[in-house]
Amino acid sequence: MDLVSLLRTTFGFAGFRENQEAVCRAVAQGRDALLVMPTGAGKSLCYQIPALARGGPALVVSPLIALMDDQSARLTAHGLRAARIHSGIPREQARQACREYLDGTLQFLFLAPERLRVPGFPEMLARRTPSLIAVDEAHCISGWGHDFRPDYRTLGEWLPILRPAPILALTATATPRVQADIVAQLRMQEPALFVHGFRRTNLALEVVEMPKPERNAFLGRYLADAGTRPAIVYAPSRKAAEDLAAELGRRFPAAAYHAGLDQAVRERVQRSFLAGELEVVVATIAFGMGIDKADIRTVMHAALPGSVEAYSQEIGRAGRDGRPSRAILLHSYADRKMHESFFERDYPEAEALARVARVLTEDFQPPEQLWSRLKMDPEVFGRAVDKLAAQGAAGFDMEGQVRGLLSSTEAGKWRAGYESQRMHRRAQLEGMVAFAEATQCRMSAMVRHFGDRAGAPCGQCDFCSPETATAVPFAEPGAEDVRALRRILRALQESGSRSVGKLQAECGGGDRRAFDVLLDGLARAGLLTLTTEMWTNPEGREVSFRKASLTHEGRSWSQQDPLPVLLRAGGSGTDSGRSTTTRAKKARVPAEAKSKAAAVDEKTWTPEQTELENRLRTWRKQEATAAGKPAFFVLTDAALRGVVAASPRTLAEVATVHGIGPMKVEQYGAAIVSICRGAAG
Repeated sequence: MDLVSLLRTTFGFAGFRENQEAVCRAVAQGRDALLVMPTGAGKSLCYQIPALARGGPALVVSPLIALMDDQSARLTAHGLRAARIHSGIPREQARQACREYLDGTLQFLFLAPERLRVPGFPEMLARRTPSLIAVDEAHCISGWGHDFRPDYRTLGEWLPILRPAPILALTATATPRVQADIVAQLRMQEPALFVHGFRRTNLALEVVEMPKPERNAFLGRYLADAGTRPAIVYAPSRKAAEDLAAELGRRFPAAAYHAGLDQAVRERVQRSFLAGELEVVVATIAFGMGIDKADIRTVMHAALPGSVEAYSQEIGRAGRDGRPSRAILLHSYADRKMHESFFERDYPEAEALARVARVLTEDFQPPEQLWSRLKMDPEVFGRAVDKLAAQGAAGFDMEGQVRGLLSSTEAGKWRAGYESQRMHRRAQLEGMVAFAEATQCRMSAMVRHFGDRAGAPCGQCDFCSPETATAVPFAEPGAEDVRALRRILRALQESGSRSVGKLQAECGGGDRRAFDVLLDGLARAGLLTLTTEMWTNPEGREVSFRKASLTHEGRSWSQQDPLPVLLRAGGSGTDSGRSTTTRAKKARVPAEAKSKAAAVDEKTWTPEQTELENRLRTWRKQEATAAGKPAFFVLTDAALRGVVAASPRTLAEVATVHGIGPMKVEQYGAAIVSICRGAAG
């Protein structure tokens, strides 16, 4: 059947979304495929349509019960025959699902990965060749995946007996390295690779450095605006989620959601949020999988996520209806230290794994006996066994008993793989820190992380368009700020790159937080770069520090040039606390233009002046995109409005506009004059 006709008659959609049809055609033709596409982009349809087109029962392996239940219910609502087998399904119902699968009356059978460990179950499935095998949340398969799951790691062992069914692996989050590992682990045969859609045109990203004690109050103030809700707030711990939900709940309907709550409570919170009865859910990473709520306006992170992969998946839940939405990330150095402690907890030193490996035998043993024998904390033991299982050195039965899987000659074979996984997990944390501290377009940095084409700056994140940022407004620097900014640039021009600490001391010391705001402004303007470096102290421990270096633009800047800098409002403790809009309205102009501009208020602009402003903004955006710089680097809002007020017809008149120095006149003056003359007809 024609795939578009199948889409219309079965699901009622007029046509495929971008990138869906190519995936469906490849799989319908029997080809293995890996699909990496953000949350909410329509991945499920990419296995549903090919399964129906191929005319047989499809097997869908999924790690989440809620997700299986939701997708099965949706298919049933469309008149399709779907069943699921997982720990929450009664035994007789599971047996009935197996019978319907074997006699061909089912179209979709959803399975938890643990079911493939049941003796004889894979062989039962092989008695009927499925139309296709869909592996959802496929990043869980990879040893490099951020959400590792041991039973997914062994999934590839069972798939050959279900061939020649094509395999479709689906995930919202996989770097190129994880993509390669998924293909290898599932033993996919010349798969078609589809990596699409990470760039979200309706989602503005903001990253704000903020001390932990200030965050709850900030979140309450921000979400007080009804336009920012519905919202999801991701908290770093269960207790933090409960405390923040209670605080927010005094202002508007809010609730906590985490894995420590009763299943009934979690289901009630989820239902209430989907129905619109709750406006905010404060959650740990346990929330969001399978949530299909289109009108989420804001996703906020109350702390630094553990990886860019997790961050990307979580912010993907905002704005699925296509309307403008925001994702706001709060972080500080304390978050990094928190994640480092989590890392030490979750990834024990290899010697802890070696102790456990030495007591494992080829026979299954109760874990209680083993941790007692080793005098090891049960949680430490459990993590060590999980990591050994990930490397193929340990296995479990349905009762949770554990045994070793390696012979005496292979005893240490797991070590190299574990050390690589440990290093990769640390690199994920470093990557998240680098993303938060980066001075570049947020969206471009994120899509590049996943191997997607970065393309032009997004034009709407807090780097590309600081004047439209909502979490923390930006302001033009005041006189004291300008003097401090010039000192920083002069110090770097005279002495070269240096650590931020040394640079601050050379520039007069003062408050470190205020100094960081100045550096951030210079970095956003493209005048310097900030990088995280490492050095080894006398005790042999690696210590990280931030380093400031001038860019080409920063090296060519002179003290007579203007500073195209915006600062986070109120951050420097001087006079930069007024918003860019307020500054623009009160922009000073030289005497030559003052008489002409004094009588102009943007609220009373003529239609011609409004048209000129629109033309200038369009031109500014084009110039900024071509240069890969934020818009204010071309002209600040204040300078742009100054041009509108003065409407210069010559280069000399352009030079009289406040905020446009000789370099700007040389670079952009002719274009500005042309636009102003054109607007005047």
